[in-house]
Amino acid sequence: MSAWTWAWLAWFAWFAVVEGMALFNSRPGDTLSEHVWAWFGTQRRRPGEPERPRSGWTQLRRFLLIAFMAWLSAHFITGGWV
Repeated sequence: MSAWTWAWLAWFAWFAVVEGMALFNSRPGDTLSEHVWAWFGTQRRRPGEPERPRSGWTQLRRFLLIAFMAWLSAHFITGGWV
């Protein structure tokens, strides 16, 4: 295996440790999903909390997230053609 393969495996292992710790401590706002939801304005509001108006900035962040996810999916599925 190359040094790149070892580096990616180490990165995935580190991610698994950090995400695993976040999953098992049951505190809000610590997992990668919760951070992405907050960064891109997609988190759900709590019951009884008023709905916040969607700004242009929120819409842009959501568009960037969906565009990136679409590109990444196409990139992996096509073997790098996209």
